[in-house]
Amino acid sequence: MAEVTSGITLAPPPVLTRISRRAWQLRRLPLIPILILSIFVVAGLTAPLIAPHNPERGDIRARLQPPAWSEGGSTKYLLGTDHLGRDMLSRVIYGARISLVVVAVTLGIGGTIGVVLGLVSGYYGGWVEELIMRLVDIKLAIPTILLALVLVLALGQSFLIIVVILAIAIWPRFARNTRGEVLQLKTMDYVALAKVSGASTPRILFKHIFPGVVNTLIILATLEVGIVILLESTLSFLGAGVPPPTPAWGSMVADGRDRMAVAWWISTMPGVAIMLVVLSMNVFGDWLRDKLDPRLRQLE
Repeated sequence: MAEVTSGITLAPPPVLTRISRRAWQLRRLPLIPILILSIFVVAGLTAPLIAPHNPERGDIRARLQPPAWSEGGSTKYLLGTDHLGRDMLSRVIYGARISLVVVAVTLGIGGTIGVVLGLVSGYYGGWVEELIMRLVDIKLAIPTILLALVLVLALGQSFLIIVVILAIAIWPRFARNTRGEVLQLKTMDYVALAKVSGASTPRILFKHIFPGVVNTLIILATLEVGIVILLESTLSFLGAGVPPPTPAWGSMVADGRDRMAVAWWISTMPGVAIMLVVLSMNVFGDWLRDKLDPRLRQLE
C-alpha cells in the first residue's frame, strides 16, 4: 500500500473514479419519477404541437378502435379511439394540459391565501390566530366533494368554479403548516433585533420570517400537486369538473366505465396517466423533503 507523507501533493482522482462518485450520488435521485413528471409538463406545455389529432373532433367510422398493439389496431391511433372516434392519445395529452393549468392556478391562489393567513395567525396570535385556525377546522370538517357538488349545482359547471373549489380545499393545509413554522421562527433573535430596529410588521413577516418557511412550503406544494390532480379527476369523473368537450382525465375515465368489457382502453389510458403522475409527484416530494429538511440531512 502506498504511504502518504507530508509534502507530497496527491494527484486528482482518475476520471473513472470521479464518474463513479458522481453516479453514486445520482443513484439517490428519483430518476424515473423525474422523467415521468418531465413528460407530463412537456406534454401539457406543448399539447397543440405534439398531439396528432384534434382531441374534440372524432371520426365516427373509427369509433372504439383498439390501441395499435392490439388486434385490429392502427398506428394512426396509437392508444385507440373512444366511443365518438376521438383519438385517445391526443385526449390524454390535452388532459395533461388541463391538469397542469389547474394545478398551477390552484396552488397559486390557494397557496397564497393559506401562506398569508398562516403568517398573520402565527405572528399575531391571540384572537386573530384563534379565528383563522377555527376557519381552518371548519373547512377541514366539510367534505370537499360534497362542497364541490353543492357549488356546481348552485353556480354551474365551469373552469373558474373548479379552481375556486380546489383553492378552498388546499388553503387550510398551507395555513396550518405556515402557522406552525412561524410560531417557532418569531422567537428567534434576528426577529427580535428587527423589531428593535423599528422594522414594520409586513417587513418582518415577508423579509425575515417568510424565507424560513420557504423549504416547508416547497415540500408541501409538491405533495399537494397529487392531491389537486386527484380532486380534479374525481370531480370530473362525477360530472362536476371541467365541462365537456374539454378533455380531462377524470371525465375520460367516466366515459369508458360502461364500456370496460368492449373498450377497456378508454378508461385505462387516462387512469394510468393519473396514477403515474400522482405516484411520481409523491415520490419526488418525499425525496425533496429528505433533501430540504436539515434534521433528515444529518442522518445521511
